[in-house]
Amino acid sequence: MHTLEISIYVLGFLVALALLFDFMNGFHDAANAIATVVSTGVLKPQTAVAMAAVFNVIAVFFFHLKVAATVGKGTVDPSVVDHYVVFGALIGAIVWNILTWYYGIPSSSSHALIGGLVGAAVAKAGTGSLIGTGLMKTIAFIVLSPLLGFIFGSLMMVLVSWLFVRSTPRRVDKWFRRMQLLSASMYSLGHGGNDAQKTMGIIWMLLIAAGYSKAEEALPWWVIISCYTAIGLGTLFGGWRIVKTMGQKITKLKPVGGFCAETGGAITLFTASALGIPVSTTHTITGAIVGVGSARTMSAVRWGVAGNIVWAWILTIPASAFMAAIAWWIGTKIL
Repeated sequence: MHTLEISIYVLGFLVALALLFDFMNGFHDAANAIATVVSTGVLKPQTAVAMAAVFNVIAVFFFHLKVAATVGKGTVDPSVVDHYVVFGALIGAIVWNILTWYYGIPSSSSHALIGGLVGAAVAKAGTGSLIGTGLMKTIAFIVLSPLLGFIFGSLMMVLVSWLFVRSTPRRVDKWFRRMQLLSASMYSLGHGGNDAQKTMGIIWMLLIAAGYSKAEEALPWWVIISCYTAIGLGTLFGGWRIVKTMGQKITKLKPVGGFCAETGGAITLFTASALGIPVSTTHTITGAIVGVGSARTMSAVRWGVAGNIVWAWILTIPASAFMAAIAWWIGTKIL
């Protein structure tokens, strides 16, 4: 593969843009990790955000870089990737993130990035530039991650109900207020482990294309540390518009429900990261919250709100791909 003539300034700009996306990913998805623990009143928002940010960052010690490899080498043909494609992908994803954040819609930053990559690559080199196997894994998990979240969330709720059948509601509430601290921490760990690696994959692509790294070489440590730090800082500044939707509009949660939703979501994220699949933390926790609500009674879930969220999921990849294609064209004129 030929290396590209990219000035150090353009390279620096694109790495900074990737880290901005990573920051926004944390900002946008902060609600996923903390909505349940805030809405059940277990933690104040500021405390919950600080805890989530810390666990986002320490995920660096727990996860292999399989998701980064899938994004960096398994989605788009590396020979097609240049600074214009990376620019288009990042701008497409960032614009979609800003729009959905503004309207309080919990869409997926992950799928916005994948959509952005697809749109920019297709704009440059047509559909032949896409790697079908990597893309199909990601697309399959658009359906599977909320489904697994739903299954694990509802199973946890049934299991907990069975185990604590003889306990008083007050005792259960007191016990699970403490347990929710553990489940929210685990979910934040899974969020950092899966989501920070997507930005690593993009920067990896860029470094390989520019000849600063080789495909067979390990990802530089400065990329890993900066990506985990950026997502942690994003979470620290938190996306409060989305907390309300996730925490209260889908179904009313008590600490026991929050614990079950976060634990079900965390199991799904840990599994996906181990398999190297970039999944949506938004889809996963939404599925888990719906699972917890429906385990009590199907009418406990506000299916209209859940339906609107699903529409945002369906639109994310094509919408961000379209924006990325336009951004790719603009990038070829200005970079």
